[in-house]
Amino acid sequence: MSQFLPVTKKDMEDRGWDQVDFVYVTGDAYVDHSSFGTAIISRLLESRGYKVGIIPQPDWRRKESIAVFGEPRLGFLVSAGNMDSMVNHYTVAKKHRQKDSYSPGGKMGLRPDRAVIVYSNLIRQTFKKTPVILGGIEASLRRMAHYDYWENKVKHSILIDSGADLISYGMGEHSIIEIAEALDSGIPVSEITYVAGTVYKCRDLSRTYEPIILPSFDEVQADKQAYARSFAIQYQNTDPFTAGTMAEFYGTKGYVIQNPPALPLTQEEMDDVYDLPYAGNYHPMYEKDGGIPALEEIKFSLTSNRGCFGSCSFCALTFHQGRILQTRSHESILKEAVHMTEEKDFKGYIHDVGGPTADFRQPSCQKQLTRGVCKNRHCLFPEPCKNLTADHKNYVSLLRKLRDLPKVKKVFVRSGVRFDYVLADPDKTFLNELAKYHVSGQLRVAPEHVSNQVLKYMGKPSHEVYEKFLKEFDKANKKAGLQQFAVPYFMSSHPGCTMKEAVKLAEYVRDLGFTPEQVQDFYPTPSTLSTCMYYTGIHPLTGEEVYVPKSAHEKAIQRALMQYKNPVNRELVLEGLKIAGRMDLVGYGEKCLIRPVRKGHGDSKYTENAGRNRESKHGPAPKKTIRNHHTRKKQK
Repeated sequence: MSQFLPVTKKDMEDRGWDQVDFVYVTGDAYVDHSSFGTAIISRLLESRGYKVGIIPQPDWRRKESIAVFGEPRLGFLVSAGNMDSMVNHYTVAKKHRQKDSYSPGGKMGLRPDRAVIVYSNLIRQTFKKTPVILGGIEASLRRMAHYDYWENKVKHSILIDSGADLISYGMGEHSIIEIAEALDSGIPVSEITYVAGTVYKCRDLSRTYEPIILPSFDEVQADKQAYARSFAIQYQNTDPFTAGTMAEFYGTKGYVIQNPPALPLTQEEMDDVYDLPYAGNYHPMYEKDGGIPALEEIKFSLTSNRGCFGSCSFCALTFHQGRILQTRSHESILKEAVHMTEEKDFKGYIHDVGGPTADFRQPSCQKQLTRGVCKNRHCLFPEPCKNLTADHKNYVSLLRKLRDLPKVKKVFVRSGVRFDYVLADPDKTFLNELAKYHVSGQLRVAPEHVSNQVLKYMGKPSHEVYEKFLKEFDKANKKAGLQQFAVPYFMSSHPGCTMKEAVKLAEYVRDLGFTPEQVQDFYPTPSTLSTCMYYTGIHPLTGEEVYVPKSAHEKAIQRALMQYKNPVNRELVLEGLKIAGRMDLVGYGEKCLIRPVRKGHGDSKYTENAGRNRESKHGPAPKKTIRNHHTRKKQK
């Protein structure tokens, strides 16, 4: 128990404390591991001499549940946890999930919907004046007016609805220390308006210098063009070197002000963060419930980087971690790996070495370290920038060192590689060693779609790039004398995906020779480029109108097309083919997705004989061996 920070008043008193400086209220169970934001921020504050108590998953129906430690000396820190509470609770179809991996034994229902707002309001009912600072991904991505998929409307900045004083957005290490020092020196929380990486409320603009005035809340709520315009401005101000201060007007409630992002961590700072004295496990109080499922996969994984310059439209990393790569040193990672090998349940396998994108180990170009990222250009899309530094030498060296550690049998790379970045590197050493040492039969990659029209809106490379990668991966496997397969992730119903594009993806899945067990339907989560397109029907960076599959029925059809072999999906598939004008895919040819309905069974227009007639008229599809990893696996 002494390895963990206090979770009860008795724990606090056993340490000889009369009062804690900060109470950290979180929607997750308490896991003291560096993959959990609660652990990082609380241990970082502890390292600076602050006393921190943790209240994990308080009962939001009881006010006394957040008064475990009494009133903290400096303030409350509030987070929904590692996941957005709405995404944690609901599928994209808005159905309740059955399991919460961040709760004891995977039990669902231990946190409320919109946890940050609920916890903050609960605190305010008991502690009227105590500073409340929000953090974590739920607050970070709702820091300004935002479209809410679950209520299908534009909602206030979470700062307005929660009654909190500040948001520490992004990863938060720099800003939380500066906030703590300001509070500790006696500065009222209302006066803490200068910290990078924070959002605050004020009555007027007197505390800001030359702010960028965003469309007001009333404007973005009433006008989708205004919403898209506001989002574009925010998207272009996510870089700590170039971003301006932004102000959003809320009428009688005043303004919500967003300061520019905090600077990225240096490698030395990253090393310090990951060298803090984490227990590396969940709190012992969860042992009786079977532990915390989320820890199982990451317990023997290593974080090597943070941030991502991939800029996928459906990803919130641009708004949360930023596009500038931050890395840990080899020494820091190896130190953690050695400690990991000494754990009694370590079996010799390091499950992953990576981050948002495994093979990013440096900023995309050196200019970013002094000038920031480009406002109107991407590093990899639509093609790699001429200034891109595509080099895997550092990552290859790190993986070799980890492979050579005593007790390590295998080092996996599971957090995903950016295949266009791999191709941009003329040196094939990484790809060869990836295939030989770091894949166990299957390499998971994320082409997301096969239609270049959809990929354009996704911010992903063209399908031809993915096909080229498959060929190179095949060569690497042959060189290693192995037979391994690339397993692609695909997404349905993304903005820009018409029914014709969905059918095109289904045809590709057919030619692969496998049926995906799960299909990822596009999920419009707050503060992504794709969500803005979903809500407005406008690409905010170009002003272009975008087709959006919105109805639950159309989304169900697009999902069903990817799993056309499942008999349950037949009617949805047939409807999709009719809409797309692709009834040539109903028949007995090997290229057909579904068979015609027999006479007397359903739609008489598509009878068994009609299907045979169509096949004889056009001739059967020519037989050929489709050369791809999935087909070979099936044949084997």
